[in-house]
Amino acid sequence: MKKGLAALVLLFHICVFSYAQQAESLLVDAVALYSNGEYGKAKDHLQTLSAVYPKDDAVWYYLSLSEMALQDFDNARKHLETAISLDGKNYWYRRTLSRLYLRQGEQDLGIEMYEALVKDFPDKSSLSYELLDLYLRQGSFEKALKALDDIEAERGPSEAVAQTRYEIYRQLDKPEEALEALEKFNREYSSPSVLSMLGDYYLAEYQDSLAGVRYQEALSLDGSYVPAVLGMSEVYRHQRKYPQYFNAIGTFFRTEDVPAETKSMYIRNLTRSLDPKLLQLHQKEFDAVIDDAAAVHPSDSTLLTTVAAYYYTTGRAAGAGKWFREAADRYPESLSLTMTYIQYLGVQQEWEQLRDKSLEAFSRFNELAFLDYANQANYQLEDYDAIIGNCQYLLTNYPKDKDICLAAYSMKGDAYHAKGDTKAAFKAYDQALKINPSYAPVLNNYAYYLSITGKNLKKAYNMSKKTVEAEPDNATFLDTFAWILHLQGKDLEAKPFFKHAMLYGGKDSAVMLDHYAEVLYRLGEYDLARSYWNQAKNKNQNGEVPDLDERVKARLEAIGK
Repeated sequence: MKKGLAALVLLFHICVFSYAQQAESLLVDAVALYSNGEYGKAKDHLQTLSAVYPKDDAVWYYLSLSEMALQDFDNARKHLETAISLDGKNYWYRRTLSRLYLRQGEQDLGIEMYEALVKDFPDKSSLSYELLDLYLRQGSFEKALKALDDIEAERGPSEAVAQTRYEIYRQLDKPEEALEALEKFNREYSSPSVLSMLGDYYLAEYQDSLAGVRYQEALSLDGSYVPAVLGMSEVYRHQRKYPQYFNAIGTFFRTEDVPAETKSMYIRNLTRSLDPKLLQLHQKEFDAVIDDAAAVHPSDSTLLTTVAAYYYTTGRAAGAGKWFREAADRYPESLSLTMTYIQYLGVQQEWEQLRDKSLEAFSRFNELAFLDYANQANYQLEDYDAIIGNCQYLLTNYPKDKDICLAAYSMKGDAYHAKGDTKAAFKAYDQALKINPSYAPVLNNYAYYLSITGKNLKKAYNMSKKTVEAEPDNATFLDTFAWILHLQGKDLEAKPFFKHAMLYGGKDSAVMLDHYAEVLYRLGEYDLARSYWNQAKNKNQNGEVPDLDERVKARLEAIGK
């Protein structure tokens, strides 16, 4: 070779080496950007590289990864396909593209690629399980069974394979094959899990004895295996062997390794599904094991509230209160637990505690709902000044919140009326109606209290008319409007409104029944009036209508009834 030609060849090799070295360096920089989460910059670098080095499959691969990170899936797919066209044997390229197909909803294409990967890379064991999962998700159960056969042929029998085969046959509605899948495994190997599944199968088929045998076999391998413990407890319950049943579920509840959430779920299911007579007959035993669960997990709020709900739904409100209070006290920072306890106090009508706990909760959370609960309690305790004070607090601290001020003026008016200060009540209602002239609750109360005074019935009529137009099926509004018509001497007009109110809850109110009876009496419908007065008497247990008995007696005597 001539000296000049040799120098030229050497220069060519040096340039090629330098070119390749430069490409590798630029790619390393781009990959570093991608690894640091700078996907946009990585994409820009890689796009430049792809134009300069279009035959470099790694450039296209990392470009596609950057685009996927930027949610640009269409371009990512195109560039992955380019990388694979340059290197069709690369495992990572093909696996990434198959997952992208699946992500884009092209299940068949993605599964087809997975099938090829399983064939080309038999040493990648995870691929077989991923393909099996894809078959199961797609509902291709026959293919899933074939995949299980392949996995088992390559890796041998396993508990997971037997259980999956069992579930597939159940999906295919082949109970005999499903059972055999478990029994076959059990004949060769022993597993508490498989034995418990066999027990569950037999229990569902009402073969209690066979179920008991399998559960006992499972417990002989692992005496604390929870599914077997619970399964055996169900066998005992079916066989009415209650001492053994309570011993079994007692073991379950007292086992510290069983998560509190699992025990909570069991208690909820127990309360819903068991015969109430059985719960009542063995109440002490159920209480004991459930209390044991709470004792094992004294700090778990979910379990504490579940135990409280158990006591409440089985008619022991006092017992429930203990656990609601325990949960709220243990987690004073929990708004939901505090709210649950306060709602319980309201349902139980424990007004003093409701007031005190609500005010305490309001000071902690500054949640206005607690002030509402305090006011509810104050109404029952007839502490109207406290209600007025709370309302003034709201008006002072939330002067620009129209909804809060509307509710505060409305409640303030009700409290003043309950105190007997009609003038202050009407003044508060006027303030509420300035905020919302169509607010039906205030219009109704204002109109009704005006009607009681017997003054300004025209104003009362106009207010009440708005409420029945807004809510034509509201029994309270209908009663007020009809009563005002009665006071105006329009009993015939009032009757249909009362009749409509009776259809929408009016029969539950002694006041409404009395009002309707009074109108019927004025119309001369004495027998019907007496019928409604009798209903009113039955509903007037708390003396809502204080003069009812005397007035009705006088009315009936006046007509000789």
